[in-house]
Amino acid sequence: MTGGSFSGGSFSRVGVVGLGTMGAGIAEVLARGGLAVVGIEVNREALDRGRGNLESSTGRAVKRGRLTEDAQREILDRITLSTDFADLGDCDLVIEAVPERLDLKRTVFAELDRVCREDAVLATNTSSLSVTDIAVTTGRPTKIVGVHFFNPAPVMKLVEVIGTVLTEPEAVTRVADLVEGLGKTPVTIGDRAGFVANRLLFGYLNQAATMLESGHATRDDIDAAMKAGAGLPMGPFTLMDLIGLDTCLEVLEAIYAESRDRRHAASPLLRELVTAGLLGRKTGRGFYSYDKSRPADGGHATQGAAEGGTSDAALPTVGVVGVGPLADAVAALCDRAGVQVGDSAADLGGCDLIVEAAEDPEAARALLSAAVQAAKPGTVIAVTSADGSVIRQAMATGRPSDVVGLHLPDPAGTLAELSATVATAPDVADRAADLLARLGLTVARCRDRAGFIVDALRLPYLNDAAAMLGAGYADADSIDAAMTLGCGYPTGPIADLDRIGPDRAVTVLRALHAETRDPALAPAPLLVEHATAGKPLR
Repeated sequence: MTGGSFSGGSFSRVGVVGLGTMGAGIAEVLARGGLAVVGIEVNREALDRGRGNLESSTGRAVKRGRLTEDAQREILDRITLSTDFADLGDCDLVIEAVPERLDLKRTVFAELDRVCREDAVLATNTSSLSVTDIAVTTGRPTKIVGVHFFNPAPVMKLVEVIGTVLTEPEAVTRVADLVEGLGKTPVTIGDRAGFVANRLLFGYLNQAATMLESGHATRDDIDAAMKAGAGLPMGPFTLMDLIGLDTCLEVLEAIYAESRDRRHAASPLLRELVTAGLLGRKTGRGFYSYDKSRPADGGHATQGAAEGGTSDAALPTVGVVGVGPLADAVAALCDRAGVQVGDSAADLGGCDLIVEAAEDPEAARALLSAAVQAAKPGTVIAVTSADGSVIRQAMATGRPSDVVGLHLPDPAGTLAELSATVATAPDVADRAADLLARLGLTVARCRDRAGFIVDALRLPYLNDAAAMLGAGYADADSIDAAMTLGCGYPTGPIADLDRIGPDRAVTVLRALHAETRDPALAPAPLLVEHATAGKPLR
């Protein structure tokens, strides 16, 4: 929107307190919508920085051809900048966008209470703090609304609109209508720490940090797995560095203070990095180091453990045992790579890699036993671990040093997760990675744990979404919109659950829960109900 086409409905003059990156972005969005905006900062120096933020953001839009110079001038002319809170006296709505500190926000709202009209709606742009905690310290709790924009505000389409038990429904509706009129998608929800997007996102990010700290997989393999295997725009460590590790810690602590859920208890590794001042991109080092030799997008090795693979190496011979969709997918993968596939006992004797791809655990054990007897010495035996334990299957073969776990999160995709057990010979794990790389796969290595990497991180996140849906906190469309529009995910979690299937999700979650005994990993009742009924969640 270049301005002038939206009148703001019941709001015609809007104040914004705090003109950092987020506050300036919100002011720009409002001015683009044709609204008169009053921008407030604490002193002249901060106000000058805020003016610079506004000029830089709109200037970039001009350079990219998304805004004309005339439109830029119109937008900036609609914004009045001041250090005097009294200039907010004629505003219909005031949005607070100061740093995420409850004491600071309460101080701002006390001042807004003093200078703003009695009928003015006051909104906080908090991303994790309780809106109720802010509202009860004012003289107008019925007029207090949460309005969570996502950064960068001019670009991101999602805005979470939060009402408390004290907020007048009309105030929430008016703000949601304003958001929609500005070309954004409002998701109206209740007051819970983290709301929808951050509550789901940060549980996943924190679990990734815990996974790294436990030695389950390396930083690079986890990031590569979630990009290639889960289709996410970036891996969790690249994303945390982009957000800022101090911000991640603040959000987790705010959510954990309310939920007491272990998934939101900040990883000691994250806390250590923050204490050391290693906050991510903004300090030049976080989970990654950001120097001139490192790509700006947080690039890292995505070929997992495929160091030994070369393009001119001889193609391996692969045996596939089992029937069903997974076996068909492995055979199709080999066919695309131009690899000879063997599936008879006679063929298996000459294979470099044998993949057990049976759907049923009992059938898998029988097929694996026959394959092992036929395999030549040195053959790598990969099990798909239908029951969640590679080591149990490995020991049953009688030659566990030759056995690795293999998981294809998307059988038609490019990621192969490779797990070595305590009994796997080191050279076998390396040869397995090399063989898989020669099939054109990106290899991510991990220890023998339920869910490998992708499912161990993805399914608990999806389970959190199912629990949120089951509790009636938000509907399926709102939850999905929060993650696609607010976090840039290709699909929302409820849609993902229906694609994966509630039955498979419950199976993996039960394996994770049995292994960890973490109550947060027990399948949500709604998910179990739908799995039992064989029905999708929508």
